Amino acid sequence: MTDNTPKFMRKGELTRAAILDVALGLASRDGLEGLTIGLLADRMNMSKSGVFAHFGSRIELQIEVLKLYHTVFENEVFSPSLQAPRGLPRLEAMFARWIKRVTVEIASGCIYISGAVEYDDRPGEVREELVAMVRVWQAALHRCVVQAIEMGHLQDGTDPQQLVFEMYGLVLALHHDARFIKRPGSVERAEVGFARLIADYRKQDAGTAGNNQTKTSRAAIRKTAA
Repeated sequence: MTDNTPKFMRKGELTRAAILDVALGLASRDGLEGLTIGLLADRMNMSKSGVFAHFGSRIELQIEVLKLYHTVFENEVFSPSLQAPRGLPRLEAMFARWIKRVTVEIASGCIYISGAVEYDDRPGEVREELVAMVRVWQAALHRCVVQAIEMGHLQDGTDPQQLVFEMYGLVLALHHDARFIKRPGSVERAEVGFARLIADYRKQDAGTAGNNQTKTSRAAIRKTAA
């Protein structure tokens, strides 16, 4: 944005950003289907027409909220992980930051996970956008696993898709147990699961680090449960 940008345009963009920020919080808590123009208008102390002026439809609003969530996810999880060395260190960084993100969302809710429940059998633009974003993240994980194999960090026979599937399973179990059941030690159990998973796929001459990580995480679980 330049200094030549009309003030009314800058104000409009700031208002739109503020609306989206509130909308993201509401969608995280109540789901995308619980997001309405009327509810946003109440929260923003605006008229419905005022909110509607920034979004042509409820579907457009939902898609923009998804895009904002995806941007936040990339900035907090994906992009910082690229600072780690290629291969297994980067994969471990991705999972660690992913887990950290989930621990924040235990209280607020995860749009990727809640959205999958809302739109698993509901066709339309919102579902297509959500599926595309999840696939982008899975593709990033898949590339990282392939690099780890190519660099000799993981066994040659490792199935990248299977490993990504199992990693996703750990995160879904964490979200379920921590948010729904509210079971203490869920984060540590997810970390133990990942350490064991990597130990199974790791080259035989590089297994010590994974075993040490598993022992540390198990001790953390015992401390939490005590």
